[in-house]
Amino acid sequence: MQVKDVIETIGTALDIVGVAVIAVGLLIATATFGLSLVRDRRVAGLYQAYRRGVGRSILLGLEFLVGADIIKTVAVSPTFQSLGVLAIIVAVRTFLSVSLQVELEGRWPWQPVPAAGVPGGRESASAE
Repeated sequence: MQVKDVIETIGTALDIVGVAVIAVGLLIATATFGLSLVRDRRVAGLYQAYRRGVGRSILLGLEFLVGADIIKTVAVSPTFQSLGVLAIIVAVRTFLSVSLQVELEGRWPWQPVPAAGVPGGRESASAE
């Protein structure tokens, strides 16, 4: 087995992990939402928690998928065409990640976390 084959296998494994993280995260978020809905019978607040759980699993899965793309492209077939395709894929996934983070947290990634007790701030910045 050549080094190239090992790197390709690692990239494929990371692709599988990325998809699994998204799928398992969706299942866990959905199960948690369902159990909370049955237990509390209130929808208020549950929907936002569900969206955060789904968004976080997608964000984490995207990180694995981007890593897999980088490994497979740079280490296996580093041509200008494949690097161009990688750049587009990374740009799209980065845009998705930033968009999801803004949607989940209500602020840009470079903005500071609002302090507790400040209007518009969260009760506990470390609760997430």
